Amino acid sequence: MNHLGKYLTACGVKPIVTYQHIFKTTYLYGSYSPINGDSFVWEINGVDTKIFEAYLIEFSLYKPKEYKIVVIDNAGFHSTKNINVPDNIYLLRIPPYNPELNPCEQIWQYIKTRFKNQRFETMESLKKWLHNMVNQMENETIKSITSNHHYLKAFNTAFIN
Repeated sequence: MNHLGKYLTACGVKPIVTYQHIFKTTYLYGSYSPINGDSFVWEINGVDTKIFEAYLIEFSLYKPKEYKIVVIDNAGFHSTKNINVPDNIYLLRIPPYNPELNPCEQIWQYIKTRFKNQRFETMESLKKWLHNMVNQMENETIKSITSNHHYLKAFNTAFIN
């Protein structure tokens, strides 16, 4: 489904935007580092606890010697009951209604601003666009979007002492 945004036009000229009202979904699961700009993203057709658990397992295999802190919010599928969290992952739950503390939410917002006023003929073309968008993001861009002084201060304090 299109997300319409604003256009800049001459005074009195109404912009014309192609619109498509078909609702299909795909989902991105992602982890982004505000420290070094590294990322790990999964595109999948669904959200639930089992998929979240599978994502965590795959993420733990990505650079398996790294200890990863994954920020989670109160989304229903982030439930940690009856799931196995890999040993090299720690889940850090943030308080409700604080999306600014979640690095992924900042990235999703960045992607959504580039998604406005675009129309995709097929789900495959949307998935290709998402794949290109996620893979073209440079580490410096990711760091600039996700950097949060709380995380950076905690990280620097933990490794300086």
